[in-house]
Amino acid sequence: MSKVKEILAKAVAGQRLSVEEGVALLNSSDLIALGAAADAVRQRLHPENRVTFIIDRNINYTNICGCKCRFCAFWREPGAGDAYVITREELYQKIDETVAAGGTELLIQGGLHPDLGLDYYVGLLKDIKERYDIHIHSFSPPEIWHIARKEGLSLREVLQKLKDAGLDSLPGGGAEILDNRVRKAISPEKITWEEWMEVMTTAHGLGMKTTATMMFGHIETAEERILHLVRVREAQEKTGGFTAFIPWSFQPRNTDLGGETASGVEYLKTLAVARLMLDNVKNLQASWVTQGAKLAQVALRFGANDFGSTMLEENVVRAAGVTYRVALKEILHCIRDAGFRPAQRTTDYRIIREM
Repeated sequence: MSKVKEILAKAVAGQRLSVEEGVALLNSSDLIALGAAADAVRQRLHPENRVTFIIDRNINYTNICGCKCRFCAFWREPGAGDAYVITREELYQKIDETVAAGGTELLIQGGLHPDLGLDYYVGLLKDIKERYDIHIHSFSPPEIWHIARKEGLSLREVLQKLKDAGLDSLPGGGAEILDNRVRKAISPEKITWEEWMEVMTTAHGLGMKTTATMMFGHIETAEERILHLVRVREAQEKTGGFTAFIPWSFQPRNTDLGGETASGVEYLKTLAVARLMLDNVKNLQASWVTQGAKLAQVALRFGANDFGSTMLEENVVRAAGVTYRVALKEILHCIRDAGFRPAQRTTDYRIIREM
């Protein structure tokens, strides 16, 4: 038996893989074997033959950002002609549309605005909760760290105040690659990987669930990509607070970083290896936002058990020139056509209804 087949058999049997073994899988050219192993692990974790999705909206409250990440085409300087901070009227209209479409979650994220303090975020949350019965899954670790630094408060104090105001859970944005060599090169003003993780584990300590993400396919090495997965796995071992992992490929158009988009093969390989490495994170999302519906459908046989979100609105990836749109009807078709039963879920993966 070849080394790669030995590693795959170990993962399928439920044994934990090392960094070296993960790198060997990522460097393997046997895509079919990787996919089959990841699919076997998915079946063990999710034997009900169901693929879930959520109806939500991604609302970006501002595009003004002092971080100026090289991989981002969305940010603007204060005073730029198309810079904005969302008005309450526009916010409520977006939420009304989300609720009317059966939405159960708001994903609210934005740039690191130099003038928005804790009062803004607390007021935003309270205003939404006073008007709507909806889960607020919002504010990535860089935003939380930015608020804490601006206010001179601890992460725990900021998260507790936001939780008290209505924040229910945190998205995994801002992870990129959890390695400081990479982060210094692509986003030198952004928090370190240790600081990103500290926000997450602090939130977990307050009883808040979060997701974890990875943006790959730019300057990271195979080992750095695997280290990212191991660091998520190690944190999960301590807190159990990550509900899902979502990898997606870097989109270079209109960015300062530039480069080439990772291939579909590279995406499927990375997804499969993530499923094999993350033995303690139950849910793995396909990313139709960056890959399109057809490749996301294939991803359901490469370890993914969730089709992500209907995402009634998405602006950040679109700013990089990628404009995939997938209606609910197409999501249902993709799931069924791949041989699964589609089911609408909540943020914490409770099933609302099978469709």
